[in-house]
Amino acid sequence: MNRIASYLLIAVVAALLFFHSLGRVPLFDWDEINFAESAREMIETGNYMQVQINYEPFWEKPPLFFWMQVAAMKVFGVNEFAARLPNALCGVATLLILFGIGKRIHNERFAFWWVLIYAGTFLPHLYFKSGIIDPWFNLFIFLGIYFLSRFLSAKEERQKFMSQLILSGLFTGIAILTKGPVAMLVVLLSYGLFLLFNRWKGWVSIKHYLIWGLIVLLVTMIWFGLEIAQHGWWFVNEFITYQIRLFKTKDAGHGGFLLYHFVVVLIGCFPASLLIFRYKNQIHENKHQQYFRMFMIASLIVILVLFTIVKTKIVHYSSFTYLPIGYLAASTVYGLVNRTAQLKGWQKFGILFLGIIWSILFIALPLIGNNIDWIKPLLTKDAFAMGNVEADVDWNYFLMIPGVLFLAAVIVSTVWLQQKKFQKAIFLLLIACIGAMQVLLTLFTPRIEQYSQHAAIEFYESLQGKDVYIKTLGYKSYAQYFYTRIKPDLRKEAKDENWLLTGNVDKPTYFISKNTFEKEVMTKHADKLDVIGRKNGFVFYMRK
Repeated sequence: MNRIASYLLIAVVAALLFFHSLGRVPLFDWDEINFAESAREMIETGNYMQVQINYEPFWEKPPLFFWMQVAAMKVFGVNEFAARLPNALCGVATLLILFGIGKRIHNERFAFWWVLIYAGTFLPHLYFKSGIIDPWFNLFIFLGIYFLSRFLSAKEERQKFMSQLILSGLFTGIAILTKGPVAMLVVLLSYGLFLLFNRWKGWVSIKHYLIWGLIVLLVTMIWFGLEIAQHGWWFVNEFITYQIRLFKTKDAGHGGFLLYHFVVVLIGCFPASLLIFRYKNQIHENKHQQYFRMFMIASLIVILVLFTIVKTKIVHYSSFTYLPIGYLAASTVYGLVNRTAQLKGWQKFGILFLGIIWSILFIALPLIGNNIDWIKPLLTKDAFAMGNVEADVDWNYFLMIPGVLFLAAVIVSTVWLQQKKFQKAIFLLLIACIGAMQVLLTLFTPRIEQYSQHAAIEFYESLQGKDVYIKTLGYKSYAQYFYTRIKPDLRKEAKDENWLLTGNVDKPTYFISKNTFEKEVMTKHADKLDVIGRKNGFVFYMRK
């Protein structure tokens, strides 16, 4: 296959996978709606330098990703498709970049396996159909590390290398503009661990460190510098304070057990997570292959250790691991296909075991959906969950077929692995995973959303474009901002819950709470509020 045809094939298949049904499901709280609303408010206010939420400073994130969403919304309107479009584009770009890097480091066959493994691994596939920041953030960090490995290997072999150093600094700086300074921390810690792996070979002159750091600084000044020049240090200080708080505390209640990210990566990155360990008889690597492999191992360890230490536990935080996991898994598969690597019994068992677990999930969702009364006895102590499952959702038993087919593919793949038919086994398994994710995202997720938040989204949409106040009670959400399309000219008092509940409001005022909070609301405010509806665990109120 010629060069252009290969890239074109990957681009077309990636577009079909990641653009399909992109706007079919409402955005999910918190992150998807949070980011989409910030982009919408940029458009409303014309303030593209400072990120806002509810028209107040939102200092948790730099603006680059929001600029991408703004561009999409300018073209396609304010909707779910536009909010998720940047990541669908990132999915196409990522697979093309992995193919190009795989060809450069190894060969085209290796590159194809790398692309297929990444597309066929559950969590990376899911993220490219989301509206969160991490896919672009991870790609930019990955490119920063990749070009750093090229710089070091080229310098070692006395080739031209300065452009690689410049590109490493450039992409690291862009990553900082995407989500924050943790990008530079990941690159530097990965480099430090690489030096340890390489027996401290890989040090460069002070001049090169200064050049790299200067490039990172210049790129980040595109926003940080302008923000400081225009508005002073306050916004940037709050941004840095927030980044530090994430490390020290369980921010916004996002705690978790110590090995949280290890479990997330093991299960969520099926099947690649079980293939990262390559058992081999002999391996011959050139300098760049050796350096890049060490960087991938180093960055994987850095992320898992760093975010095990961090108190805040959110699944996104370990999402960079998907890239090194994909490369290491591709290296194993390429070795298996070429008979230069071995697969241990525990890996085969792990593929079968986790494959069955995922199969049970895919089969159980429509089965339980058709028999929702089965789980109601388990929810008797949770009135909100009980209300959620009262949603009228259209399931049918035919939706179990994809799960059964996935189970069959897992079993056949395991048998073929045992028979050392590695190419057929891995190919079948990855195609089955890609198909399973498409089914999950296009057929199952819309139905799951109807249980979790759809009643609230419907309520907000019924108020869209109306001159009203809307507030959640007892829980945090961003959905009311995005789906009612609130305007920036609200009175300052409208952001005060107490004023909305008891003050002299000047327009219709609505509230929403979970049913678990209704008793407390009505105990305090029965003289001020009327209950105007209840649906699927949510309670809707209006000021009298």
